[in-house]
Amino acid sequence: MVKEVRASHILVKTEEQAKTVLLHLQKGGSFAALAAELSQDPSKKRGGDLGFFGRGRMVRPFENVAFGLEKGQVSQPVKTQFGWHVIKVTDRR
Repeated sequence: MVKEVRASHILVKTEEQAKTVLLHLQKGGSFAALAAELSQDPSKKRGGDLGFFGRGRMVRPFENVAFGLEKGQVSQPVKTQFGWHVIKVTDRR
């Protein structure tokens, strides 16, 4: 059973912006570069990397999606009280 995931995210204000991020990724854009350029979260300085976290550390909608992704997978836009996230799981343990 997965106890922790390592995820990166790009946080934007609107669903439309999150969908644009996904389009850039689908065209081969770098997740880290897009995070550094577009994200509104302080993690943008690390390419969106949030490090490893267990259940109960993130808001529920974010956590549910992150734990449901396989390593290397990128989510569809996820809405939380902070805005819209595009999440990429980079490791699981």
